[in-house]
Amino acid sequence: MISDQTYFLIKSKYSNLIEQLTIADVRIGLHLSAVKLSDGSVGVAGTMNESQDHCAKINRDFGDFTPSQIINRRVIDLFETNRKSDITDTLKIATLNAISSGLLSDSGYRILEDTDPVDLIDLQSEKTITVVGAFQSYIQKISVTKNKLYVLELDENALTEEHKKYYIPAVDYPEIIPVSDIVIITGLTLVNNTIDGLLSSVSPGTQVIVTGPSGNILPDILFENNVNIIGAMRITNPSLLFDIVSEAGTGYHLIKYCARKISILNDK
Repeated sequence: MISDQTYFLIKSKYSNLIEQLTIADVRIGLHLSAVKLSDGSVGVAGTMNESQDHCAKINRDFGDFTPSQIINRRVIDLFETNRKSDITDTLKIATLNAISSGLLSDSGYRILEDTDPVDLIDLQSEKTITVVGAFQSYIQKISVTKNKLYVLELDENALTEEHKKYYIPAVDYPEIIPVSDIVIITGLTLVNNTIDGLLSSVSPGTQVIVTGPSGNILPDILFENNVNIIGAMRITNPSLLFDIVSEAGTGYHLIKYCARKISILNDK
């Protein structure tokens, strides 16, 4: 998986950086989760919501990376645990984002500040554009152009009534993505581990964007897998980040109060 490959890349190139890193603080909010590491770096990711199966007494879990078993744990333990859960998947991406935040400036990639990746693509010609995830602002912007629009989503009701005509069930991605000229993918696919299948379906020459709060990971592996632009964010007020996440904040709340948009370009 891309997240695992990114971790092993960081571990191999920056072993001195992560060997002693621990999770200093964590907030698991309704929409977003945030972590602070022992070196002061912070990262955020979309929250994957656990099923309610744990409510049954037989499923109660007090093991690694459950409540009271997260803070002060080593980052390496998180990535190398055998535990599989929505929470560990969420924490892994938030932690990768925290580590990557300090590495991006020396990554050698071109980074555009205060730039949304959708503003870097040509919407004037008639193309087939697929949006993976209910990005309302992107859908609105693309829908008024002459481009053919598809929106791959798990839940049709995530789209407004006027945009439901663009809805395609997410399971149909193998038919839709290969015929797309531009594909815009939510970073949440890094958390739910669906991004690998999506990127493997991309046709040569397709322009691919990964964007959203979960997409702040070091870009090397994404760029090796056909991604052209990453829409990420730079956290400007870490303390406020934790407050917003705790108050059910979403990506647009972060941009308004404690973060700036950046676009990372694959033009090496």
